[in-house]
Amino acid sequence: MKKIIVTGCNGQLGRQIGKEIGDEFELVNTDVCEGDGIRSLDITNVDSVIALAREVKPYAIVNCAAYTAVDAQEKDWDLSYKINAIGPRNLAIAATETGAKLVHISTDYVFAGNGTRPYTEFDQTGPVSAYGTTKLAGEKFVEQFAEHFFTIRTAWLYGDGKNFVKTMLRLSENHDEVSVVDDQVGSPTSTVELAKAIHYLLPTDNYGLFHGTCEGSCSWADFTDEIFRLAGKNTKVNHVSTSKYMEMNPNSAPRPAYSILENYMFKLTSDFMFADWHDAIAEYIKNI
Repeated sequence: MKKIIVTGCNGQLGRQIGKEIGDEFELVNTDVCEGDGIRSLDITNVDSVIALAREVKPYAIVNCAAYTAVDAQEKDWDLSYKINAIGPRNLAIAATETGAKLVHISTDYVFAGNGTRPYTEFDQTGPVSAYGTTKLAGEKFVEQFAEHFFTIRTAWLYGDGKNFVKTMLRLSENHDEVSVVDDQVGSPTSTVELAKAIHYLLPTDNYGLFHGTCEGSCSWADFTDEIFRLAGKNTKVNHVSTSKYMEMNPNSAPRPAYSILENYMFKLTSDFMFADWHDAIAEYIKNI
């Protein structure tokens, strides 16, 4: 059975990858802390990454590890670069040395967010935060050092773990109303759908940069309305502007206002289609 190294296996996507391909491949699950079949791996240490790759000789490396605390990174650029840029660089070097494919997950935050139509893989980037800047640096390192790679930019991800959906549902338990921004738009994406896309690409030679989000788009406030509707919650959603939200949360990092990605390369080069975001969140709410 072919072996696949999964980094960040305890995260939302890492857990879903195990469910999606665990029966087909022998997974070597890694994270920052070991335990219960999980090996400890610091992706920022190139020697450790190469040593594991030489030992395992993987068919592929799926990088689900990232520093995603957007606000915190504004005060800790060094750690952000180490995890989001140097980490992918090290994995790319190790993948090339051992002949493995590399799947790297990136983000909509690589764009400035001032667009007027969905961003394709061919549009100019322009991150406005530490998170977006360091994730873009990671993309460039992967392109520079990996021979066979799939980089997938995704957005508004939710799955098994801490996420926006669960935060809103938790707030609804003891709040009659919540305030959510209505002038930031994007495509809520289920880890189930993203894991399916990764599974689809893995056996192919269809390498390069992809956008991978659920179809359709909405604002965060509209998304919350739909979450509460599906969950049968009566909590009122106050639609507020980003500027109003920033007044209430002055330490927040800037977010892209327009964050809709077009899965252009999937549509040009394959027959894989992501589910509509309405269908994906309905399935998620039903299962939790």
